[in-house]
Amino acid sequence: MRTSKTLQKIRSGQVVQMCNLGHYIPAYVRHAAAFGFDCIWLDLEHRSMNTTEIQALLAFSHLADIDIMLRAPTLEKTGLYRYLEDGAAGLMIPHVSTAEKARMLVDAVKFPPIGDRGLDGAGLDSDFIHQGGPDFPELANQETFLVVQIETPQAVENAEEIASIPGVDGLFVGPGDLGLRLRIGHHEMTIDSAMEQVATACEKHGKAWGCPVSSKEDLDRRRSQGAQLLPRGGDFMALYHALKGWADEFEQT
Repeated sequence: MRTSKTLQKIRSGQVVQMCNLGHYIPAYVRHAAAFGFDCIWLDLEHRSMNTTEIQALLAFSHLADIDIMLRAPTLEKTGLYRYLEDGAAGLMIPHVSTAEKARMLVDAVKFPPIGDRGLDGAGLDSDFIHQGGPDFPELANQETFLVVQIETPQAVENAEEIASIPGVDGLFVGPGDLGLRLRIGHHEMTIDSAMEQVATACEKHGKAWGCPVSSKEDLDRRRSQGAQLLPRGGDFMALYHALKGWADEFEQT
């Protein structure tokens, strides 16, 4: 069973060095690992890949010894734990606003006694040949992680109960969706107050939390609040900035 770098950093109180990926770019996995990233956030909520492409990226992540946290496009139980069997180090699930939904997810992706995940033992996560032996379920529970996204005012209000659930390893604030709902609902809650509420809940229950960051200043600010899951940069923005810079050079010629 591969050891999760994300969980190693969380357990030692460090920031997880994380970046984003939304397209099938195998070389990206190797480059991210070479530059010292611990984890790639693979977005399948807003991007689409076929099963073979997903499996290939997960296999490349094992070769490069870097975690992939896969944001899943489904809540279907077997669909979720198949991503773990195929080699994902962790799963991120969008729009988890209630403790009931969080418990359902734990039930799907953790083995007994924590959850009710089905046992195969012949996937990449167990080296295809039951390498984990009788201890594999326990090791899988220890070395794979579940992160739930806090993206609604209701989710923020329920953050403490969600954080208290065994098997939930982290909470991740989605400022885009949360901000949209705060604007249209005219809530007194703000993104900053929501971050503080989630941070307090996670500190109380010993869970990791995080959010996307867009600058070094933003990274430092969230880190000062105790955040450990702080994705910085990805394929989309790298291409955007590179192409914009090259276009500007032509304009200046």
